[in-house]
Amino acid sequence: MSVIRVTDLDLKGKRVFIRADLNVPVKDGKVTSDARISASMGTIDYCLKQGGKVMVTSHLGRPEEGVWSGENSLKPEADNISERLGKPVRLVKDWVDGNFDVAEGELVILENCRFNKGEKKNADETAQKYARLCDVFVMDAFSTAHRAEASTYGIARYAPVACAGVLLTGELDALTKALLDPARPMVAIVGGSKVSTKLTVLESLSEKVDQLVVGGGIANTFLKAAGKNVGKSLCEDDLVPTAKMLMEKMAKRNATIPIAVDVVVGKKFDASELAVLKDAGAVTDDDMIFDIGPKSARELSDIIMKAGTVVWNGPVGVFEFDQFGEGTKTIAMAIADTDAFTLAGGGDTIAAIQKYDIYDKVSYISTAGGAFLEFLEGKKLPAVEILEQRAAGSR
Repeated sequence: MSVIRVTDLDLKGKRVFIRADLNVPVKDGKVTSDARISASMGTIDYCLKQGGKVMVTSHLGRPEEGVWSGENSLKPEADNISERLGKPVRLVKDWVDGNFDVAEGELVILENCRFNKGEKKNADETAQKYARLCDVFVMDAFSTAHRAEASTYGIARYAPVACAGVLLTGELDALTKALLDPARPMVAIVGGSKVSTKLTVLESLSEKVDQLVVGGGIANTFLKAAGKNVGKSLCEDDLVPTAKMLMEKMAKRNATIPIAVDVVVGKKFDASELAVLKDAGAVTDDDMIFDIGPKSARELSDIIMKAGTVVWNGPVGVFEFDQFGEGTKTIAMAIADTDAFTLAGGGDTIAAIQKYDIYDKVSYISTAGGAFLEFLEGKKLPAVEILEQRAAGSR
């Protein structure tokens, strides 16, 4: 990725505008999970230490543009960052037209950018006002890089200098390493409830990977394509031909989509439902498949242990219920133990990583959902593309 990195710049005395992702859960005015704030602190700390006059904004929730609301205010995030820095952090409410000062080495939080008119539609006037506030724009919110908004794209067009923050460059480096120049064999694990939501990802990965492991509801559609009964399981009948086509396409280049040989079933989706182990060919019409069985999990574990690169997006079963979580747990443990470069992303995947306590054993965990998937699809992310254009223009 040829972008200017914030670590390449002299920031002393410069007005630095950071677009971070501080979109974290809040309850009763307190941040309840601050992983995204932690991830953003690398760039914030760097800019402060360099003597920048630092402004940080983020989106939070989906407020109505032009209307301030307490529930979508960044005050809890400002308080969290203030505690981390051990000093007060001002929250600037009406900031678009300037009218505020920032000292060298000071940090201010600019209120939720989604309160601003023209933010979501990437209005030129809004973007230009943002750009006038700074000498350097730092894009550090990879999770919103797939959206062209005033604070992610527009400002990057007009700011005197536009660069990538520490978190963004880390994400891009990890994704590039895993997808554009992967150590082989390359394995992708794609879970989720529906093939339709991950279809473009599956199609793109089917051309790159040596083994494409499908899990969750997606796997049921592939099981049906392989001629197995899936009972009342979540399955998209209209996409069975697509699943067959993907299996055939990969087989032609000696790559595979492993199909489960055993499954764990129940009669209804319930936390107290009894888990029953069956061969994949023995599923009855009233069964619902909620996990892969131990033989299938062992087979996938062996694949992961022999891999050079593993990309993981989505669990392979209903891991929220322990009796249907063994498949996902086995995969998580293999990802923790393998020597492969491992890259994981997506909310459910991170929840599984936390549940099985392998956070420190994954090579790179992406904080993004939609942007991570679009990168896997091979799409250009607008907020990255504009940084590349700006970098090319400054040479």
